[in-house]
Amino acid sequence: MLKKLNHIAIVVPDVKKAKEIYKQNFNAVVSDPKSYPEHGVTVVFVELENTKIELMEPYGKNSPIMKFLEKNPDGGMHHICLEVSDINKSLENLNNKKVTILGSGKPTTGSHNKPILFLHPKEFCGTLIELEEE
Repeated sequence: MLKKLNHIAIVVPDVKKAKEIYKQNFNAVVSDPKSYPEHGVTVVFVELENTKIELMEPYGKNSPIMKFLEKNPDGGMHHICLEVSDINKSLENLNNKKVTILGSGKPTTGSHNKPILFLHPKEFCGTLIELEEE
């Protein structure tokens, strides 16, 4: 079912400052900040040869990552995103195995304009997993 690592997501208190840290210290290629009100985040992507690092800050008072940042004021790793070839087949397979799908339990559109799902961390060794269709 799994294809490859798409990105590792890190919550940060200030995405513009985090962008500059990656640019200055690693000479990294980093996207401009983009806000996703429907997801409650503002993100930038650090481009690597084989994957990306997503730096996210809360957007709005109801951001789903606000509590994470309250518990971890300096930020920290939030989730990993893994690619799958068919999100609907993956969903069916996971539902058959009684895996907890977060949110509505159905794919939504993620920041790459592709279908995504989030899987409960309690079922994956304490790691929040995002699945994204390749």
